[in-house]
Amino acid sequence: MSTLTATPETPETTPSTQARPTYRVTGRRVLASEWAKLWSLRSTWITLGLGLLFLVAFGIIAASHYKSNLTSGRHMDRDFATATAASLSLFGTNFAQLALGVLGVLVTAGEYSTGMIRSTLAAVPRRLPVLWSKAAVYGLVALVVATVGAFVAFLVGSRIVSGTPAAMGLGHAGVVRSLLGAGLYLGLVGVIGTALGALLRSVAGGISVLVAALMLVPGLVSLLPSSWQGNIDPYLPSHAGESLFALTHDSTTLSPGAGLLVFLGWTVMALAGAAYRLVRSDV
Repeated sequence: MSTLTATPETPETTPSTQARPTYRVTGRRVLASEWAKLWSLRSTWITLGLGLLFLVAFGIIAASHYKSNLTSGRHMDRDFATATAASLSLFGTNFAQLALGVLGVLVTAGEYSTGMIRSTLAAVPRRLPVLWSKAAVYGLVALVVATVGAFVAFLVGSRIVSGTPAAMGLGHAGVVRSLLGAGLYLGLVGVIGTALGALLRSVAGGISVLVAALMLVPGLVSLLPSSWQGNIDPYLPSHAGESLFALTHDSTTLSPGAGLLVFLGWTVMALAGAAYRLVRSDV
């Protein structure tokens, strides 16, 4: 009589049944993901290029216009009568802020319009790291681009107005602070645009609110009684930001330090609103 022994069969492993590696969601990986997504968009290159072009081109145009009026003996506009090389070079800041702010809105609201935000939040379930990473990555990029543009515009513009009353160099008091302040202001405008895009989840809505806050509201405030304007005007986002790169200040404007605090306050408010909606509502 023979004894049969059964040998256990080892199940065959297929690629679908093999153990898959586990990936942890870390802040560094979220930042890397947002960095890759930012530079994969064609609109990033185009809009950053426009922002840099506006900042440099309008600064050079303003400096050339000042030199032309001065040498030809024509009547000098009131805005140019007390101009300096720094103020002329930063003439394009108001145009550059639109391009950089609009791109900030597209960074977040664009994902809602395409539906990609669902995949993003599925990969990062805690949600808030996505907002912080988008704001940090784009804010840093906008800061670098704006700072480079401000220095390029000043170096070219100062050569154009050399030998005129507006002439000054990097060594003049407050010039470097003014150029760095312009870069910081435009970088924070980009962060505010990112926050508005996440808050409103609409490209059109985010751009509309951004333009209204930076350009339309100051014009409406000018229609108020003068006693009210003095209490409101310096604390508007655009005017508080302008104090960061203005060379001179008076009783109607904030100091650079106070302007930075006020503008940071507006930035934090926009980010707080975006964070609250991101956490509390579905995508």
